[in-house]
Amino acid sequence: MKLLYGLLFASMTAAADVSVIVHPSNANAVDASTIEKIYTGKVKTFADGSKATPVRLSEGNPVSEEFNTKALNKSASQLKAYWSKLIFTGKGTPPKEIDSDAEMLKLVAANPDHIGFVASGSVSGDVKVVFSF
Repeated sequence: MKLLYGLLFASMTAAADVSVIVHPSNANAVDASTIEKIYTGKVKTFADGSKATPVRLSEGNPVSEEFNTKALNKSASQLKAYWSKLIFTGKGTPPKEIDSDAEMLKLVAANPDHIGFVASGSVSGDVKVVFSF
């Protein structure tokens, strides 16, 4: 029984808050609707007209699963089906996948047009948080 409680507690704490991050020079206001549109390929620029390049954590990453649910209102399988259809019809390319929060932070900090997400506890001073879920 103690093992069951331990596993339940561990799974609850694994669902960390998610922070959407951009380069510190990005002055655009970004809301939940804009994030959803960028990550589903419906919008390709920030409000000021500058290019928006979404980058995501790899499928299966708990932070990615949390982002899919909270930001996109989709499960991993729904998102995969969505992108498969767009790829097949030539209407879109899914965001590039990154393996870790550390890689995501490094990439976004080095690229003013990138937008990504990480566990809120991983955020460094090298990026700017524009939204949290």
